Amino acid sequence: MPSQALACRKSWPPPIAAPGSAGSTPTPAPYGGVGDVARRRVEPEVGQVLRHRRALTTAIYAKVDREACERSPALGRERWHERLRQALADYLAMRRALGYTLVRSEKLLAQFLTYLEAQGEDHLTTKTALAWAMLPAGADRSWMSARLSVVRGFATHLRGIEPATEVPPCDLLPGRSCRATPYLYSQEDVIALMTATAALRTPHREATYRTLIGLLAVTGMRVGEAIGLDRDDFDAVGGGLTIRRGKSGKSRELTLHPSTVAALGNYLRRRDRPRRPPNTPALFVSPAGTRLLYVNVQNTFQKLVCRVVIAPRSAGCRPRLHDLRHAFAKDA
Repeated sequence: MPSQALACRKSWPPPIAAPGSAGSTPTPAPYGGVGDVARRRVEPEVGQVLRHRRALTTAIYAKVDREACERSPALGRERWHERLRQALADYLAMRRALGYTLVRSEKLLAQFLTYLEAQGEDHLTTKTALAWAMLPAGADRSWMSARLSVVRGFATHLRGIEPATEVPPCDLLPGRSCRATPYLYSQEDVIALMTATAALRTPHREATYRTLIGLLAVTGMRVGEAIGLDRDDFDAVGGGLTIRRGKSGKSRELTLHPSTVAALGNYLRRRDRPRRPPNTPALFVSPAGTRLLYVNVQNTFQKLVCRVVIAPRSAGCRPRLHDLRHAFAKDA
């Protein structure tokens, strides 16, 4: 009896005949009839991990798992979100090839896609775009209109790929164009602002903002152009300044007054100039030794304006740092 039981155990599982031999049963191809080389290579490894005795068992389980995944709505949405991200990358690349920078648009569209994924949508709808554009609650109408306009441009591109995409109408959430009136500083205002930098925390920070404000006032440079300057852009011998990262990526050269050359030279030779990190090429640096940030420069300037008490002339005419450029153009 024990020998018979042993014989029974040895005869199980029954041997599988080689494919093509007499009496063999055709083995169904895994994954619903798609038996490509890559999947046939993976199946033996999966069978070893799951301790399957027969390759057919692994193929059956693999087929069931794949069919279950294909029927999963969550997986379908995940794949659509992946296509959506790729479509955004293609859209930005195409627009930038035409000369657009799209820095803000890229940030806003990435936020919109994150919002779309959180809503569980399987296609872009006007309702969802409008709901996102009106965030946060209480935002200015012109800002909401700008957000929706960014989505409208991407939706127009996406509709050629995903026909179910809805493009928000142009008359939905129209914006109100309201340009600020330039605040034309007097020479006394500029001198007062430069003098007020003495109240800043460190001597180097004081010198940085005093020199920056003076440079903006006498050259009419944009704020971003000034903080983007490198030390190599300043030619102390020739008395010139090269702007390499201007608007739309254009470059230009400025001829400086000897007093401006002397002021920039004195700023760069200051003994308290931060030395770390040593490889910072920026002309204007923060106390940490890094390039100035636009938002920090704006905040510091507003503090100086409050200290000097430069009052707005109207609701649409308030003192801004950019208005030093307009004041220069008026006196030029």
